[in-house]
Amino acid sequence: MPEPNQSGLSDNSAGALAYVTFIPAIIFLVVEPYNKSAYVKFHAWQSIFMGIACFAFSFINIIPILGQIIYLLGMLAIFIAWIIVLIKASKGERYKLPFIGNLAEKQAGA
Repeated sequence: MPEPNQSGLSDNSAGALAYVTFIPAIIFLVVEPYNKSAYVKFHAWQSIFMGIACFAFSFINIIPILGQIIYLLGMLAIFIAWIIVLIKASKGERYKLPFIGNLAEKQAGA
């Protein structure tokens, strides 16, 4: 189980907070002691890659009707995945999303 940092914010909290937006994720990758924790770095990178995937996926919404239906279903799936990783991170678990999780693990060096 990850240890609390001296700032008072535990790795679990930092990992979960990284999923709120990409801003805390980037901050955790830059600021010590969080940038030394493989756990926090993994969640920060996974959050950033989820944001990039969301942005890229939004272009399918341009296609009339079918693209919009696929977009809505995809965004629902991404929202559910976001809730899952947020809960898992707050419990101290490292939940890897397909493909994105492997990229995050590679970037975090874990």
